[in-house]
Amino acid sequence: MTEVHLVEHGPARIVSLPYAAGRALAELKVVDAAPDPHEPELWRLKAGSKVGAVALDVPGGETVSLRITPKLPVRRLFFLVGYSRDPGGWRDGDVDVGGHDELLPAIAHTVERQTDRALRQGLLQGYRYTEATEFVVRGRIREADQIRRRFGAPFPAEIAYDEFSTDIAENRILRSAVERLLRVHGVPGAVRTRLVHQRARLAEVTPLAKGQSLPGWQPSRLNARYHRALRLAKLVLDNASVEHLPGGVRMNGFLFDMNTIFEDFVCVGLREALSAYGGHAALQARNVYLDEAQLIRMRPDLIWYDDSGASLVVADAKYKLGKPHGYPDADLYQILAYSTSLGLKDGHLVYAKGNAPHAGHLVRHSGITLHQHALDLDRPSSTLLRDIRALAARMVRPRSG
Repeated sequence: MTEVHLVEHGPARIVSLPYAAGRALAELKVVDAAPDPHEPELWRLKAGSKVGAVALDVPGGETVSLRITPKLPVRRLFFLVGYSRDPGGWRDGDVDVGGHDELLPAIAHTVERQTDRALRQGLLQGYRYTEATEFVVRGRIREADQIRRRFGAPFPAEIAYDEFSTDIAENRILRSAVERLLRVHGVPGAVRTRLVHQRARLAEVTPLAKGQSLPGWQPSRLNARYHRALRLAKLVLDNASVEHLPGGVRMNGFLFDMNTIFEDFVCVGLREALSAYGGHAALQARNVYLDEAQLIRMRPDLIWYDDSGASLVVADAKYKLGKPHGYPDADLYQILAYSTSLGLKDGHLVYAKGNAPHAGHLVRHSGITLHQHALDLDRPSSTLLRDIRALAARMVRPRSG
């Protein structure tokens, strides 16, 4: 097995890889991958914003294992993901990463521990809608199917009924997440052993088929002990992937995109903070156009509206570091277009760190001010949330004059 370790946005490495594996990494944009023009098995690999672990099974029996470590501590990454999914969810102190510093081992450990806690009182049971063909009638007969399939014959009967069992959405999601983690390279042996034990406890539960969407479930008092485990399981299932690539290459991986994590955290955090001022916020609004003919659609990360539906604040989140000469000008052009089309005098860009805590640019001949804010993700989670609330207050202040 060839093992490669990279750091998010870290320096590039020159490594020896089978050509099919390097090509697969390049095509899927897991990392920036380019072959040496003179040595086809030497590849220059540089990690971008994706973090996690993937394994490439190459024809001939060789496996390439790639790990990409985030710059943030794993515990802080869990906080960002957890808050964006559920502002009332877990905090840094609530996440047991088992002392693991790398993303995949930490996630596998945490999912296994939360699954164990969820199942300590036994598997949750509930009613599951079931369709079947049987000689004994229970529930109701599906008349349309009975006529179409049986031509009016009374038996066997096409029936539908609610079955009380453990094979319900909550358990199926947990079983599928455990199965997913057991198929990923890089899970520590002790954690893998415990995951096998959890799979055995869920043996009577049907895992989700490949490509099948997650079944719906509703939080309630009855499934309260499952809530945290289910959120983590969804995290695994949303970010795990299996790809069958040309040339017989198979990729099995678990990846996060830090761009998405940061944007989701900022937008959800601002939405919660702005709720104190009334109105409502829309994330990734679709009904914003640059031109009067509504042919050029735009999608700002966040728009805050008042109760009458008038837009008050527009913001975009960018997981970028400020360069010595400043932030990318293209970001300013983008937020200027948003502000202009919405008729706002202020537009806001939110970055991960930067050269200064706040910068503003008054655009010539327009009266529009473009604000650039920076959040320091290395700060404690409680401080980071205070920074979000302070940022929301600054966004509201120019509007109120």
